[in-house]
Amino acid sequence: MSDKIHLTVATICIRDGKMLMVREYENDKLVINQPAGHIEPGETFKGAALRETYEETGHKVELEAVLGMSAYPAPNGITYYRISFLANCPEQTPSSDLDPEIESIVWMTPEEICDATNHRSHLVQMDVDRYLSGERFPLEIISESP
Repeated sequence: MSDKIHLTVATICIRDGKMLMVREYENDKLVINQPAGHIEPGETFKGAALRETYEETGHKVELEAVLGMSAYPAPNGITYYRISFLANCPEQTPSSDLDPEIESIVWMTPEEICDATNHRSHLVQMDVDRYLSGERFPLEIISESP
């Protein structure tokens, strides 16, 4: 196993009972995921969540809560540490300039996500389950210096 770790964020964006998801390729397979990605050096957790969501979906969102934290020792030998946020996604016209890894964005009900068999990892389902259970933590549990 590698001792390399990666800090990541994911954003569960809700509008009209649906979640904003991305379709992206992983190892030549089309998978679904929440908008997610790595925290860049010097970046805050919240800032990374807002940036990644915008880069992957073209939507500017409003963070509302923390859904939870996960550690995922992936098959590639890397442990991914992920903070998942809940966000509101106001009605808007998204930017069409998305990360090249993103095939498309799609709004899906939690049931459609649960029924899908092409999740990027088990963390996708874990965050849907957290959302459905009502699990929420205030954004203030994360202390970030400006």
